[in-house]
Amino acid sequence: MAKKLFGKKYATKTRVELAATFEVPPVSQIGKVKKPAFQIEWASSASEVKEAQRLRYKVFAEEMGANLPKNAEGLDIDDFDVHCDHLLIRDKDNLKVVGTYRVLPPHKAKEIGRLYSDSEFDLSRLNHLRPKLVELGRSCVHQDYRSGAVIMALWSGLAQYMQKNSYEIMLGCASIPMADGGHFAASLYNSLDKSHLAPTEFHAFPKLPLPLEKLNGGLDVQPPPLIKGYLKLGAKICSAPAWDPDFNTADVLTMLRLSEINPRYAKHFLGL
Repeated sequence: MAKKLFGKKYATKTRVELAATFEVPPVSQIGKVKKPAFQIEWASSASEVKEAQRLRYKVFAEEMGANLPKNAEGLDIDDFDVHCDHLLIRDKDNLKVVGTYRVLPPHKAKEIGRLYSDSEFDLSRLNHLRPKLVELGRSCVHQDYRSGAVIMALWSGLAQYMQKNSYEIMLGCASIPMADGGHFAASLYNSLDKSHLAPTEFHAFPKLPLPLEKLNGGLDVQPPPLIKGYLKLGAKICSAPAWDPDFNTADVLTMLRLSEINPRYAKHFLGL
C-alpha cells in the first residue's frame, strides 16, 4: 500500500496504500491458504528501518513515479520515520523485505505533535480519539510478491501489534489513483454505500478537496483492491477525497476499530 510537512512540498505521505495490485482472499479461503514462506517482524535497528525505506522508494518513486526527494542510498525518508514502528514482511528463503507498514503510536504522535493526516485533513472531530489510535502509513509490497498471502501477513502483524499494546483504532489515508484526472475517484466516493461511511461525528474535512462537482462522478467503478479489503474488514470512510498533487492521488481518511472488525475475519486476525 506525500506533501507539505514543513512548508516545502516533500513527498512524505503517510498512507494506507498506493501501489497494491493484489486481492484479499475471501474468508472462506483464508484457512485453506498454504502457509506462506514469510516471517513477520518489527524493525529493531536503523539498518532494518532502511530496508523498509528502500522498498518504499523502489515502489513509490521508481515504480509509481511519486515525487520523492532523491538520496544516494535510494531511501524514502521523512520526519515521521524516527517516531514510528516499522512492520516488515520477509521472504523466509532470502530474508528480503517484501512488504512493510509504518505505524505511528499515540505517545509518539504526541511527541511529534501531530499525525500526518493532520496535513491533509481537519481532524477536529477526531481529537478525542487520539490517545487510543495509531496511524498507519507507507504500506507497500514488492511487485514480485503482490498476493493475498503478503497482505494477510501484514494485517496479522498489525492485529498482533494492536492487541499487544491495547490500542483500539487504526487511522490512515487510503489512496485512489487519479490517472484519469479524478473521475474514477469521484465516482468511487459517490458510489460508497452509507454503511461504509463513518458517523457524522467522526467526519474529517479535506484541506485541499477534490473538486467533485467538476468531475464525472457517475461512472460504474470498483474500489482498488486494498480499499475493498478494508471495507470488507469493517473500516469506515471518514472524509470526502483530498487531492495529493505530489502522488496525483485522491485520499480518503479511513478508520478501523478493532471492535468493529467483521466477525468473519476477527478470528483470523484477533483470535476471536
